[in-house]
Amino acid sequence: MTEFLPVSSSGHLVIMQRLLGLHGQAVALTVVLHLGTLLALAVFFFKDLWGLLRNPKAVFYLAVVTVITAAIGFSGKDFFEALFTSPKLVALALMVTGIMLLATKRFVSGNRASVSLKDAVILGFTQAAAIVPGISRAGATISTLLLRGIKPEEAFRFSFLAAMPVILGAALLESKDINLAFSIDSAGLAVGFISSFAAGLISLRFLKVVLKKAKLHYFGYYCIAVAIATLLLLR
Repeated sequence: MTEFLPVSSSGHLVIMQRLLGLHGQAVALTVVLHLGTLLALAVFFFKDLWGLLRNPKAVFYLAVVTVITAAIGFSGKDFFEALFTSPKLVALALMVTGIMLLATKRFVSGNRASVSLKDAVILGFTQAAAIVPGISRAGATISTLLLRGIKPEEAFRFSFLAAMPVILGAALLESKDINLAFSIDSAGLAVGFISSFAAGLISLRFLKVVLKKAKLHYFGYYCIAVAIATLLLLR
């Protein structure tokens, strides 16, 4: 559910793994769950993906976002992975996400129907920052587009289209870890894949309704509450 809701799925994974006493293969588990939600994205945005074949400009902008995100993510791979072991840092990042989401209350009335090259460049850096566990990718990218004056519906659509190549790239980058993880507990990861696919479809629909009603900032209160609870329980 947290993969597409703007509350940071990676941050929740770090917290839950600590609470449940799970160790090892954290990145592999994250990527396997992301593959399930990648399939959910492909199903939910099937018409939009098909429409990209007739819109080379949109494809170019998505490529710009992907290249910037990938360049930063690849160059800082070790740094980002190290953050997955620190619940305290996750809590602080969740605070940032919460504040960012609360700020969207003032930026939900944009009237721009399409993304520009400048928007794509900014979004690439924003999406890269969301590699940090606790910084919500959906929250950061949608908030950025809203701040740029993009309509909520288009911000929702472009944000998740931009997520697809990044999720796929992360899976390919960590393919060795995924193979090892499946050899350890293939049944458990298969259940996670199926669950993340089903939950992804539900949460995408839910988030679309929330954005339409201009209630995205409500998730900010949740992120701050989780951050405070994490700092208190996992000191």
